[in-house]
Amino acid sequence: MKQKRLTIQIGKQGSVSAVLHLPARQRSEIGVIVAHGAGNDMENSLLVDFAEGIAAAGWPAMRFNFPYKEKGLKTPDGQKILEETWTAAFEAFRGHPDVGVHQVAAAGKSMGGRVASQMAAEGKLPAEGLIFLGYPLHPAGDKTRIRDAHLYEIDVPMLFFAGTKDTLCDLDILRNVLEKLAAPRCLEVIEGGDHSFKVPASLGFSESEIHGRIVKTAADWINETFFR
Repeated sequence: MKQKRLTIQIGKQGSVSAVLHLPARQRSEIGVIVAHGAGNDMENSLLVDFAEGIAAAGWPAMRFNFPYKEKGLKTPDGQKILEETWTAAFEAFRGHPDVGVHQVAAAGKSMGGRVASQMAAEGKLPAEGLIFLGYPLHPAGDKTRIRDAHLYEIDVPMLFFAGTKDTLCDLDILRNVLEKLAAPRCLEVIEGGDHSFKVPASLGFSESEIHGRIVKTAADWINETFFR
């Protein structure tokens, strides 16, 4: 497995960094792109482990920054810029000479996954699957503002990871939403996990073990979803 650092041009926003993870031996023409959340960047340990794990399983993967993080800022870009960045990253990944893929699963931590799903619902992101590494279903402390309307418009398979202690995603509400979705969907629950899947030390699981479980579940889902 090898890595390549890329620079992706984002129209008037300049450019952002990305890292391409290439498998030693590619298994199929499927790849995964993963976007970071509002409070982190592409160097977040979950995203790094996820991309490396997907590549180790035999599929090319790429992680990238949004412009505000590339500039060292804390406040996320507006929706239009976030979407422009996702589109540019998608096109750069699909068009890279070292990436031979015909199908792409769009993954994201919190905000990154939400934006991808909104774009997919509107036909702006031609992904064949969506992976949510912690979906921000509602603001912390306010379970009345549910971000679910666009999810019912999505027609591609979806995989949700959710922690039982996630303050931005009440599991009962999420399960109720998933029951009403028309598209194929799967849910993997991380016991004790918060919005970043950090678990209490008392449970006896290290960060690498939790991340490994997430990678294995995602790899199994890719196999079951695209190789039936």
